[in-house]
Amino acid sequence: MPWFPRLPLFPRLAGLLLALACLAATPAWAVREVRGVKFADSSPLAGQVLQLNGVGVRVKVIVDVYAAGLYLPRKDTSAANIFDMHGPKSMHIVLLRDLTGEDFADAMVKGFRKNNSDSDNAKYLPRIEAIRDTMLTFGSVKKGTSIHIDFVPGAGTRALIGGVQKGNDIPGEDFYAALLKIWLGNHPVDTSLKEDLLGGAP
Repeated sequence: MPWFPRLPLFPRLAGLLLALACLAATPAWAVREVRGVKFADSSPLAGQVLQLNGVGVRVKVIVDVYAAGLYLPRKDTSAANIFDMHGPKSMHIVLLRDLTGEDFADAMVKGFRKNNSDSDNAKYLPRIEAIRDTMLTFGSVKKGTSIHIDFVPGAGTRALIGGVQKGNDIPGEDFYAALLKIWLGNHPVDTSLKEDLLGGAP
């Protein structure tokens, strides 16, 4: 009978225990999931790794519209601090129903106007029109489509759909802060979503 070397039981058992320990050490929060949409705990942007601050769902009446995750250079539960925070930032949005670029554009303009002063609305008018024009190019957007609204230092606000940039970068970190007020301002598009994006449980 041919002879095959056999590993001692202890090294094999030790290897199994080590593998199990590695699995147990994998952080449970590496991915957050809401309404079946998964958000990674971190996301790279502009040479920096952003942290997932919170995730939630935009609900209109009783209809789930989209899932959203807010990525920041560091986590913070204060909307005021986030508005003042420097560096790259990103809103990740995944549609939970079919929408159009016009739906997005109209909702964004309405939310922006509600959450910014008359003087700021006048100040940002050309840039609001620019991002509205960008969103109109989205056309028909199907359920499951991902939309990123990023702030890239040195470039500006950038909109991507399915990973492809739409329109031109819109300059100004102050503009991106004003844009975030749509979700985090005093009159947010969804109060529960605001709480979740600020670190609450979805």
